[in-house]
Amino acid sequence: MKKIIKKKLRVIYVIMSRIFLPLFYDKKYLKGRHFESGSTYGWNFTWRDLFMQKIIGYNRWIPWPVSHRNSVDNFKNIFFDTDDLNNFQNYGCYFQCNYGAKIVLGKGTWIAPNVGLITANHDIKDLDNHAIAKDIVLGEKCWIGMNSVILPGVNLGNNTIVGAGSIVTKSFPEGNCIIAGNPARLLKKLE
Repeated sequence: MKKIIKKKLRVIYVIMSRIFLPLFYDKKYLKGRHFESGSTYGWNFTWRDLFMQKIIGYNRWIPWPVSHRNSVDNFKNIFFDTDDLNNFQNYGCYFQCNYGAKIVLGKGTWIAPNVGLITANHDIKDLDNHAIAKDIVLGEKCWIGMNSVILPGVNLGNNTIVGAGSIVTKSFPEGNCIIAGNPARLLKKLE
């Protein structure tokens, strides 16, 4: 009997979520693996984000659920698959894509907590200004370890693993590798 009641409550929860949450978020972001096949994971983090994002105002104008514990600049320059919406639910991530540069997250890429993706640094001759911004492109099925920083112009190929605490200053477009360190260097090729 408890299982039946629990299942019915879950169905009601999902139906209410599908009706109510599109009032606050763009419907195209409320789809994908976290919202389908009976999963409530996506609905759970969307409800959790709703108050801080849409009522209090952290990341208010972003049309998809983003944890208030993250900073997202210029959301229009971030490109990702809706199946990877979980990347915006971690702690302390910084997605800086101002000054015309883009951040592209390949399908299946995972970003751990406290990761910074920075498309423009300060000009070293005049700290009040920024140097020319450069795109960051992460291939499919990459894994960016906790406390890592990806700097302007970095392009990581598919299946690149970035070790925790790494500072990635140059591209590894061939992918299928593990990189780590400060600055990040190739540790191992993957088959």
